[in-house]
Order: sequence, then C-alpha cells, then structure tokens
Amino acid sequence: MTLGHAQAMSLLGLDGHHVVVEAHLANALPGFTIVGLPDASLTEAKERVRAAIASCGLTLPPRKIVVNLAPASLPKSGSGFDLAIAVAVLRASGILSDEHNDTIYLGELSLDGTLQPIRGILPALHAAQEAGHTRAVVPHGNAIEARLVPGLAITDVSHLQELLPHQQSVAPRAPNSAHASTRTRERTPTQCTSKPTSPPDMSDVIGQVSARHALEVAAAGGHNLLFVGPPGTGKTMLAERMSTILPPLTDEQAVSVTSIHSLSGTLNPTQGLITQPPFEAPHHTATPAAIIGGGSGTPRPGAASRAHHGVLFLDEARRNIITPWLRGPRVCDRKGVASN
Repeated sequence: MTLGHAQAMSLLGLDGHHVVVEAHLANALPGFTIVGLPDASLTEAKERVRAAIASCGLTLPPRKIVVNLAPASLPKSGSGFDLAIAVAVLRASGILSDEHNDTIYLGELSLDGTLQPIRGILPALHAAQEAGHTRAVVPHGNAIEARLVPGLAITDVSHLQELLPHQQSVAPRAPNSAHASTRTRERTPTQCTSKPTSPPDMSDVIGQVSARHALEVAAAGGHNLLFVGPPGTGKTMLAERMSTILPPLTDEQAVSVTSIHSLSGTLNPTQGLITQPPFEAPHHTATPAAIIGGGSGTPRPGAASRAHHGVLFLDEARRNIITPWLRGPRVCDRKGVASN
C-alpha cells in the first residue's frame, strides 16, 4: 500500500476541527514533504517522525513521502500532529494496518520515539467525541486529562513502539536523563521538610465585617468589586478569598474552565477537572496580551480567560496598564484569527 490515513484534531482557540492525515509514498527522489498549511513547528515534524521511526528499528522505503493535512484550507499549528503523521506513514509503508482508522492520534514525538504530552488535549478530544469518534491514542502524560472526556476509549502510550505489531518491535533504548519517565518520577517519594500550605479561607480574616459583607453580596450577584484603602488594610487578603465563597462550578463550567487551562498549559496533569472557581492576579505591569490573551501565531488564553467563571484581581488599578483596555470590547487578531 502506498497510501495511509490517520485521524487528528486541530485547535483554533477552544474549537476543535477534525483533520485527516494522508501519507503517500511516490516513486520519486527520496524526500519528506508536509502540505496543508502547517506552521513552522509542524513542518519540522518530518524530522522528528523520521528519527522516531528509525529509533524503533524500522527503515522507511527510499521513496518520496508526501503528507497532506486535510482540509488543506485550515491553518494547522503545533507538534500534536507528530503521532498521527507517524501512523499514516507507517500505514502507507505497510508496517501498520488500517484497522481502527477512526481512532484519533494526538501527541508529540521525541527523536528516540517517546511521546511527550501536549497542550489542549481536553478541548481537542471533546470536539472529537462530539464528531462521533469513540477511540483516541494519547501520550501517557495526558492520560488523566484525556479520560475526563466521556464516551471515548483512551489508550495512553509512552513510546511509538507500543503501536507496532509485536513481531516487528525491538527492545526500546534506555531513556536518558532528558527524557526520564514521568511515571518513574511520580512513584519516587519526595523528601520535603516544609509544611504544606493551606488554601486561603475566609475564616483567616479577623474583623472587616463590612468588607466581608460586600464580598458576599458581590459573590452572590456576580458583581464587580473595587477595593479602596491604604496599604496593609487587607485588600489583597480579602480579594484572594473571594473565590472560596463562590459556589462550586457546574459540570459544564468545570469542563470550560479546565479546557482553557489545558490550552494555556497551566493545568496540573494529575488534577482532573477544575471544580472550584479560579483566581487570577496578574502583576500590575503585565502587558495587555498577558491579560486578554494573544501572542504571535495562534492566540493563547490570558489571565482574563483563565479567570473564566472565577475571580480576576487587578491590583494597583490606577497604575495597571490594562485598565484603559477594559473600558470597551477588544478584538485580538493574529494572522487572520480574531477573538473578542
């Protein structure tokens, strides 16, 4: 077979789009080309995939390999397509069969074939589940997050070799220190002499009856709140505890908040769903992009997005450079991708 397919997901913000990865082996001068509007990191996937396959003891035929990411009109970014590209190439080479062709493959490949976790697994798999997919293969580091999506059979792998037929697999190389197993580190007991810090609680506040009442009213009605007073009167202390008196997130809100933190890379991989309202307190010198999101290439969530369904605390409002930006709607436009 000279044509192989694999399924993947592409994220534009929190919206997931189904992508079909096609690999074709042609009788031409050997080469490896990726088409379909890939960004720089995705274009470099050809080198990672080639090295990862070689690390598994396999040799690709000396032919021209063309990988197409369909639909070709949809911009694609990130290294999360590495695993799907490798699977499509191995299927085109006849090493892997086309069974379970509806499986979603997500993950970044290292040169030695190990799979690295990626950001945005939760919103990507939610979109895949809504599109009717029932199976997904993800890196082991994303396993807990991936299993938060109902209706998907999740297979987590640590090495590309685990997807190969048994008769073609070879003994994996010993991992070096740069790619030490996450599971090994988790099982090793950590020596810690400091006492664990307890989360903020409203019972820590002594007095401040009127301020605490204002917090209760604002939390109950979802109102904005302005703290005014000299330094040392407890403004920050009260603000840090406002999220603790908000009601727990609903299931829909928890999925939305967790998806945002997954996309921004701030989600603890062992935490699961975020069920408590988040609290974000950016520094007063933070740039507008750090607050409202943005950045070069694909826009990423800022502090305001990470505080969704929670509390966004802007200290030193008079000196905060973001304050004028909050007086009206803003549009963040990066390479044709706009978000309010």
